[in-house]
Amino acid sequence: MAGWKDAADRDMHVRGQLFNLAKGPLPLTWSTSEKDPRKGLLKVLRVLRPPKDVKVQNVYVKREDGTRLRLLVLHAMVGAHGGATPRDATGVLWIHGGGYVTGAPEIAYIGMPPYMLRERPCVVVCPQYRLAGQMPFPGGLEDCRLALEWLHGNAGDLGVREDQIFVGGESAGGGLTAALCLYERDLARAGRSSVPIACQMPLYPMLDNKPTPSSANNSAPVWDTRLNQQAWDLYLKEMDRERITPYAVPARETYYQGLPPAISFVGTLDPFLDETVSYMGALRSAGVPTDFRVFRGCYHAFDMLSDSQKGREARDFFLRRFAHACDTYTTD
Repeated sequence: MAGWKDAADRDMHVRGQLFNLAKGPLPLTWSTSEKDPRKGLLKVLRVLRPPKDVKVQNVYVKREDGTRLRLLVLHAMVGAHGGATPRDATGVLWIHGGGYVTGAPEIAYIGMPPYMLRERPCVVVCPQYRLAGQMPFPGGLEDCRLALEWLHGNAGDLGVREDQIFVGGESAGGGLTAALCLYERDLARAGRSSVPIACQMPLYPMLDNKPTPSSANNSAPVWDTRLNQQAWDLYLKEMDRERITPYAVPARETYYQGLPPAISFVGTLDPFLDETVSYMGALRSAGVPTDFRVFRGCYHAFDMLSDSQKGREARDFFLRRFAHACDTYTTD
């Protein structure tokens, strides 16, 4: 992937050069955030402002150990979709990216959530899950599951349909999306209490800690081989790499029946190209409805980080499929 500059679409090439320059300080940013969550990239992300047509609410949910999980709850402003606060809306748990090691719920402001709120009546819940520096796996997954349970348990108060809970996210958030869907499906199969998920939306998900043809020797912008390996090492810490559960590394899963319908896309320069293609192909082979596209000449998170033609095409594709999912998929 050393020749990414020749493979990148023209309108993304210059931006890619700038993003490549920004990759250097990331490990230092991670270590700063580990020592003090108020510093580093987390502080920068918190200055992001929501769009004017998005209403924001912070909710705090207690974990079993007594600490609190912050949830960023996003609503469309009253009057959106031709009415007052929506009832029977779609509930969306949206999980931020950042390689499991950095990031914050406020990333949602520059991602898909504002567009989803405009496209269909929905409520979006974004958890500030524990990053690998605070707690390696399973800390992040436990927090996402707690957020999912809160969303489902408060569906009535939020105006959300209990039978139409979606889960999605980009990058590591897409990996946690896949892991959460696997976990909830397996709980249900075991006859234990679970939250039914009507649709999964893992965008260019981070699924495989082992090198793939697209993640090995990748020097493309935003995310590359070096950052990917550092992030997985922090997330998996001292786990036995030969006995890793699919809830930590979803690419280890071999049984895909019973998982929710899926929407995804990825760029051809993304390290996660092959693992995304493999995951979506496995779902399709298992009879799970899938909507999936690959965008030529696009690197990681291209839809969020540049207003390029391909970024707009990806967003339009996703929103069309999201609207279809809202009109089609329920857990009943």
